[in-house]
Amino acid sequence: MSPEAARPLQQLGFIHLVPFDRDDPARGLEEGLELFEFAEGLGLDSGWVRTRHMQYGLPSPAGFFAAASQRTRRIGLGSAVIPVGFENPFRLAEDLATADLLSGGRVLAGVSVHPPASDDAVNDRVHDSGWREEDYGYGRIERLRAFLAGEPVRERPEYAGFGGDIDSERVEPHSPGLADRLWYGGGSLRSARWAGEAGLNWLVSNISSAENGVDEFARAQRAQIDAFRAAHPDGTAARASVARVIVPTDGATVAQARKYRAYAEARNPRTERVHGRNTIIARDVLGSLDEIVAHIRDDLAFRAADDYLFELPFEFELDDWKQILTQLATRIGPALGWRPAR
Repeated sequence: MSPEAARPLQQLGFIHLVPFDRDDPARGLEEGLELFEFAEGLGLDSGWVRTRHMQYGLPSPAGFFAAASQRTRRIGLGSAVIPVGFENPFRLAEDLATADLLSGGRVLAGVSVHPPASDDAVNDRVHDSGWREEDYGYGRIERLRAFLAGEPVRERPEYAGFGGDIDSERVEPHSPGLADRLWYGGGSLRSARWAGEAGLNWLVSNISSAENGVDEFARAQRAQIDAFRAAHPDGTAARASVARVIVPTDGATVAQARKYRAYAEARNPRTERVHGRNTIIARDVLGSLDEIVAHIRDDLAFRAADDYLFELPFEFELDDWKQILTQLATRIGPALGWRPAR
């Protein structure tokens, strides 16, 4: 395959915040489950949830996956991503394995790691005072993967003869294969190289780093994908997914199309500058089938990806998300050479 040729699209999915109203969170969670059922019926390969703490979005992907596992039968259940700085890797491994077993091995555990970002007083309440000495580097992800892989935590204790007191040497329950479905959600060359060296899967979204100041977004992300595969034991076969906010206007009502355009226009100014030291944001892709397909085919990051994920705008409503997913599964995906799962 030449450097210019696009990789064949393998899987197609979406990312959802699972937003909810402060005074009625149950309704938002139920709508999230309904959307996953709807997406499975369309034949989409995967649905991914964001993680939000102290916001009006889903804080517990593993709990949501456990519920979704009982409402669906095939669709992959991904997290994009769990910030492991908020988690005890041991407990997170227990929760993810439980959800994976309930789903029949469908969990796609996307994670990232960074130090707590709140002020000291908030961090003390959320993490206890030990957060100042805690290691929030990549080693935290390595610990999680070791737990998921069933590596021994201790020697297996001898049975003491008490009812139910049969101890294991590893994290239980153990779900074989889950450690191989670990994705690192990153946005820098450093993270890309580390994820490749660690043998993980790689997930990039609509927020990234420009390594040298202002840069063309897709080109910066393509450099990360290439660096990831160059460092990965599997080389060019290493798996990468690209996620962007993509809003199709085909099939939308007049009111929906007006809302979609106003949404994109309000967000576009943030894509025209560098945020902080070197954070850049991709423009939302809004348009017809032909416009969206042309954009994806020309995008350097998409051309290097195995899987495409549509990020659903969290400000929209259930009918809007269903319209977007319908266009994705019935028109956009097939135009890109994808076929729905059955």
